[in-house]
Amino acid sequence: MCVAQVARVQLMGINFLKKRAEERFNVEYVPSFPALAIVCILCLYAPMAPLLFYSFNDSTLLTVWHGFSWQWYESAWNNERVQEVTFRSLGLAFQASLYSTILATMAALATTRVAKYRGQGTIYAVINQPLMVPEIVTAVALLILFGSIKVATGYQGSAYLVLAHTAFCIPFSYLPIRARLENMNLSLERAAADLYASPWRTFKKVTFPLLFPGILAGAMLAFVISLDDVVITEFVKTPGKDTLPTYMLGELRREVTPEINAISSVLFVVSIMLVGITFLISSKK
Repeated sequence: MCVAQVARVQLMGINFLKKRAEERFNVEYVPSFPALAIVCILCLYAPMAPLLFYSFNDSTLLTVWHGFSWQWYESAWNNERVQEVTFRSLGLAFQASLYSTILATMAALATTRVAKYRGQGTIYAVINQPLMVPEIVTAVALLILFGSIKVATGYQGSAYLVLAHTAFCIPFSYLPIRARLENMNLSLERAAADLYASPWRTFKKVTFPLLFPGILAGAMLAFVISLDDVVITEFVKTPGKDTLPTYMLGELRREVTPEINAISSVLFVVSIMLVGITFLISSKK
């Protein structure tokens, strides 16, 4: 047997052993992993239990139980101020998720569907920079920027808040979309190109349908991030134009009632549902 054949046989044996090892490995059988997972879940969600529990309190006191009641949910539902800030928050989150997802999709295509070029890693880092910079730093920077624009133009509308949320949400949309693109099989796109389909037609008929779960996951993640944001909103918003989180912050500064517990509980449940749906969509093959 020649040297090349021996090397080939050894390589086949190594690949076989690697494959068997991967098949035998299961994270569920790592020592203490189940216990560690339970501890992490408890640390994340145990603080929410009192919030949910006291949202059904019949008392006006925050942590004194007087019996079960839906009154604070009814109070929040009938509160016109809560309705106003809720609709404003939903509208802002919808706009921010729409614009950020469009921009994130374009950025993901530009960084994955091209040949490698100098500076590609730098562009990737710049896109994801808001994830690494403290949010308070971003908020102060936007406050200074938009303040200068307000002085120069005199415009005081809500577009500043939409722009701020859009910029902040782009990396959150970008990550699942890019991950989806990197895991996509290029054979269908190449087949479309071999059949003389234009780049736009290939994207419309092949790439976009395959990418849609990633786009939807990115949009929902951006929606949740925008809906829950407090810091950037507090710095950039126009006076009197609160969103639901900033309204809750203002109420906590004045008087704490179980109504805040009820609003927080609803917001928590909605956020968990949206994140869960996002995870299911992003994991779809």
